[in-house]
Amino acid sequence: MNLPERGPSQLRVGIAIEVPPPFGPELQTARARFGDPLAALIPPHITLLGPTVLDPEQLDGVVEHLARVAAEGAPFRIHLRGSATFRPVSPVVFVQVVEGIAECEHLESVVRSGPLEQELRFNYHPHVTVAHEVDDQALDRAFDEMASYEARFAVDGFHLYEHGDDAVWRPRQLFHLTGDARSTDPS
Repeated sequence: MNLPERGPSQLRVGIAIEVPPPFGPELQTARARFGDPLAALIPPHITLLGPTVLDPEQLDGVVEHLARVAAEGAPFRIHLRGSATFRPVSPVVFVQVVEGIAECEHLESVVRSGPLEQELRFNYHPHVTVAHEVDDQALDRAFDEMASYEARFAVDGFHLYEHGDDAVWRPRQLFHLTGDARSTDPS
């Protein structure tokens, strides 16, 4: 995983939609089964903002920004189905988001604004990683085994995660989506 460097007092954070039980544990077990060395360190999620370094004095502004984003965002549904890959560009196999794409794209764009504005390395593509940093055989196995995977769940919020000194990503704060679905335009 490509992580930005951080100084001793800085925080490394990410913003993501948690994949809830029972699906999160299922996907984490699958990731471990494929030999992914990050399986125990990264909870299954749909990224809204990748690893980002903050100075401690920036945190309050970021939290206020995320609270505004959540207050304007409405709950929605996610449907995960089947496997896909970013190969040959990146050695990643993932479970596809087939419902909730527009809502994830909208959330990502408003999260990645204001104090979190930044350029993307790749176009945003909502997904749940199940194999990364493993050999081609393991990637092929992950692709084949997850081809029939399916899960549906409600999204009523997103988390600010912090990357600990032990390399584990932990939820630091939950932001509940409290906007009105009728007034939210995900396009």
